[in-house]
Amino acid sequence: MDAKLYVSHIGGSIAVPPSKSAAHRAVLSAALATGTSHIHNIEYSDDIRATIDAVAQLGAKIIREEDSLTMQGCGDGFATVTRPVFCKESGSTLRFLIPVFSLTAQKIRFTGAPRLFARPQEIYRALFEKQHLRFEQGPEGITIFGRLLPGIFTLPGDVSSQFISGILFAAPLLESDSTIQVLPPFESKSYVGLTIDALSRFGVRVEESPGPEGKTIFKVAAPQHYRPCDLSVEGDYSQAAFPAVLGCLTGGVTVTGLRPESRQGDKVILDILRRCGAKFSAEADGTLRFERSLLHGVEIDLSDCPDLGPILIAMGCFCSGTTVIRNAGRLRIKESDRIEAMRCELAKMGGRVSAAGDTVTIDGCALHAPSEPLEGHNDHRIVMSLAVAALGAGLPAEIRGARAVAKSWPGFFDAMKKLGAKVELNDGT
Repeated sequence: MDAKLYVSHIGGSIAVPPSKSAAHRAVLSAALATGTSHIHNIEYSDDIRATIDAVAQLGAKIIREEDSLTMQGCGDGFATVTRPVFCKESGSTLRFLIPVFSLTAQKIRFTGAPRLFARPQEIYRALFEKQHLRFEQGPEGITIFGRLLPGIFTLPGDVSSQFISGILFAAPLLESDSTIQVLPPFESKSYVGLTIDALSRFGVRVEESPGPEGKTIFKVAAPQHYRPCDLSVEGDYSQAAFPAVLGCLTGGVTVTGLRPESRQGDKVILDILRRCGAKFSAEADGTLRFERSLLHGVEIDLSDCPDLGPILIAMGCFCSGTTVIRNAGRLRIKESDRIEAMRCELAKMGGRVSAAGDTVTIDGCALHAPSEPLEGHNDHRIVMSLAVAALGAGLPAEIRGARAVAKSWPGFFDAMKKLGAKVELNDGT
């Protein structure tokens, strides 16, 4: 699907989609519970569908409604897994489920998009090999065989928090207690906080404490039992960043559906916007109203909010002076090389983006209409960031591969239309 964007007058109100991060965790926790859970405010993005389909293979019974799920968990025992677990392009699905599926003591094959298996998985390989369990990875998938054993797990904190969360989901179901030691620097720690919140809501206790030499220690008693829970998934701050930046560029944008006390790391987008000079107001119910603002460049640490990288790179083009984004190296191992993708596509619009090591530098400039189509690089956050850049600059543009937004926000272009954007999709909508 391609999207053609036309010069538009932007203004209006939209509700952000539910948090993909929180939804992954709620679905998996409900699947591991003994009893029936109800999860409300679900967005059936490609990633969430991957997790739902995968836990069904564990034996969870799922009734899908328009924006909610009723789930009968498989806490009483896992089903026989008879076919490969297809993870699409979802790193969360794959990394959360490898330790959990190991508990079936069956030979399990994980498949998905090729890019998924180009992303680092060595932490699990080393862990499985240390416990004399099978872990085989190739360009088309991963095969595991053997039940994870309790004990002390030492994991680096600077690769992906998803590995830590994966162990946290499995550890309560082991035969005895486990300890997870996270080595510094502990990046994306807020995502582990979301995991611990989800576990707590489903009756699982995790104790966190500081350790020697800057380590963070998580102690998980076992065996524990996941209890069913009824919950509503909170709004997604990482997705809110797109209309928020657009509102700062054009004015008149209101965003609803956010939880002010959220522990999502991407909530830091509000602090970053404030430091850049953004004008907006926040109400007690989480409603945010953005005004047109004169933005200026600042330094940004991306270590705890890597998903904000693409939209912040786009925003940097609109800031006076220079924007410097540090600790951005993990952007290169996402659905695309997000640094290179944004540099290449923004250059078609006159953007000035450069990178050295883990640092991205953006010099503010006046963008112009691209003389050729923009490429989405099969990456949802690249597509949405380029759309905001074009709409914010008041420029026509064509984005190829726009269907990638289905990975996390299938209704993104509908939301942009609600804000007044003139968008033509190649299927005629």
